[in-house]
Amino acid sequence: MAAAPQGTNVVVVGASAGGVEALRTLVSDLPADLPACVLVVLHLPSTGMSALPLILDRAGTLPARHAVEGDRLAPGTILVAPPDRHLIVLDDQVTLSRGPRENGHRPAVDVLFRTAARAHDGAVIAVVLSGALDDGAAGMVAVRHRGGTGIVQDFDDALYPSMPQAAYAAAGVEHVVPVKEIPALLGALLRDHPGGRRSEAAPPAEPLLEVEAALADLDPDAMHDPDRPGSPSGFGCPDCHGALFQITEGALSRFRCRVGHAWSPQSLLAQQSQALEGALWMALRGLEEKAALSRDLGDRAADTGHDLSATRFRETATEALGAAELVRRLIQEIGERNDLPEEIR
Repeated sequence: MAAAPQGTNVVVVGASAGGVEALRTLVSDLPADLPACVLVVLHLPSTGMSALPLILDRAGTLPARHAVEGDRLAPGTILVAPPDRHLIVLDDQVTLSRGPRENGHRPAVDVLFRTAARAHDGAVIAVVLSGALDDGAAGMVAVRHRGGTGIVQDFDDALYPSMPQAAYAAAGVEHVVPVKEIPALLGALLRDHPGGRRSEAAPPAEPLLEVEAALADLDPDAMHDPDRPGSPSGFGCPDCHGALFQITEGALSRFRCRVGHAWSPQSLLAQQSQALEGALWMALRGLEEKAALSRDLGDRAADTGHDLSATRFRETATEALGAAELVRRLIQEIGERNDLPEEIR
């Protein structure tokens, strides 16, 4: 892959729940002459429009807009990932992709961080703001492995601290600061390395990084390659129901299926919990319908003088209602459990 132009600094920012306010605070104090391009992913629904670029454009002096295919990485600008598109860094420009979702998201923070690390190694500064679960941790690991700098929002300062905490724990992030202090920290870091920190002596990107970046961009060679990184996990992908392979990077373990859907442990657990609840609702519906039909058949049998059949149908209805009550209680208990983070319960 061609080297990124010397002097290109890239600041990649990821956020989820509670992230709009944190992003607004961050960009409000960024100087107009910031010597870096700021790339932003906020996890949001894939349908509809996003007002985030307008919000950020009004919040500070830097111009902000949705990224478009082929945008150059210009210092002093903010490019925001549009809905339902991964924002991918390629050398000194970006591309947009409808590649496989990561942790159920497109755009995904990890895709932005990972591809920026591949293209710009030490010239990348990654920032993880407020958000639920552990999105961004895998991307931060990639940034740190390539010599980039990590910043996470102070846990007490974040409305939802799970994402900053996960990135900090997984990647050994150097800086944990309130979001109001991040602009000054970015300024200091960029002043210390005014020409960018990409090194010609930097090691080539690891095969895993190359494969995952290619999958995010729907590269056909990567998609059709029979080999997959990681080892079989025994779990199924919530998106496509294919086998998940477990990938371990230091203390971080995560999962990816054959077609590229990726899951962190917390996101996989949350998705499995949602799938379980959906299956229980289907079971409850089936039992309620069985009871209703059995009662109807019992009434019809009684009306025609078939008392034995009527009794059998009514017993079946009673059994179905008993089972339905057990399922209803299980649904209620699952909703009250405390084994998932508070922000997703």
